[in-house]
Amino acid sequence: MIITSVAYPRAALVGNPSDGYHGKTIAFVFRNYRAEVQLYETPDLELLSSRRDYNRFSSLDALSDDIAQFGYYGGIRLMKAAAKKFNEHCHEAGVELEKKNFTIKYFSDIPNRLGLAGSSAIITAAMRAMFTFYGITIEPARLANLVLSTERDELGIPAGLQDRVAQACNTPVFMDFDKAYMEEHGIGRYSPIAIPDELRLYVAYRTDLAEGSEILHSRLRDDYEAGVPRVVAAMKEWAELTEKVKKALEDREFDKIPALLDRNFDLRCEVCAGSVSAKNRRMVEIARSCGASAKFTGSGGAIIGTYKDDDMFEALRRQFKKNRIDLLKPDIVREGEVR
Repeated sequence: MIITSVAYPRAALVGNPSDGYHGKTIAFVFRNYRAEVQLYETPDLELLSSRRDYNRFSSLDALSDDIAQFGYYGGIRLMKAAAKKFNEHCHEAGVELEKKNFTIKYFSDIPNRLGLAGSSAIITAAMRAMFTFYGITIEPARLANLVLSTERDELGIPAGLQDRVAQACNTPVFMDFDKAYMEEHGIGRYSPIAIPDELRLYVAYRTDLAEGSEILHSRLRDDYEAGVPRVVAAMKEWAELTEKVKKALEDREFDKIPALLDRNFDLRCEVCAGSVSAKNRRMVEIARSCGASAKFTGSGGAIIGTYKDDDMFEALRRQFKKNRIDLLKPDIVREGEVR
């Protein structure tokens, strides 16, 4: 029997990057792309490589292009780390695994290193497959913790819980990472939230901006832990913006949301000016020149925002195409649709 599991890219609607700093965020996953894992029983345990693990190229230019898109490390390290962390989790939980092995392989068409949580999607899908293979259950909030631990502890990737919670829950989620609550319960407060079609959202990205989220988070972490006032104040404001978007969604006052999303990005520029490149700023400027709102979906490379109507979306498409920027309408995964 072949076990197939999937996980989807994440878009942060508002509040990022405060999730790693006891803030609040709203995020969702969308099925325009996916990470897929297949797992089946075999005599030995084997991890099969995928396209981003290849080490044979037609030229130096091809090698350089591959590194620009996928970085220096492919997906096998993600799979290895996931398997190791899964095994440790079971030992720590006192779960005795059945004595059997598996072969596991992955596929992902999620644009890489663009703030769409492609790496955590691969790990999440792999974890789901292993839990299913061994007949073990885990609640989504704990799965998110396990995926984050895989990235932080095993791979040294600085990150927050937001991406993993959205991918583990498979629904738009309002997340409150209150420090005291997390210290007591080990998880944040996570509540499903409706994002109706009436809120017209777009996602856009450009592949020549690939950059790992660790670059931004390493700088922010140092400033936050040092208590730099502007950083601490920014985390508070990002949380407040999230609360305001939550209320606007609940009250169906969608006209209030664009300005809040714009402020999310502008605040990032004030606090993390050195980490917002000219090309990233240009994407946002193009979107706003068409009348749309715009902010990062994650740590750069991709943006999310609202548009008013079909005419504005077509204007976005034309302007983005001129600048080699891809545009899509996210097919949001909603509560109960995927497990």
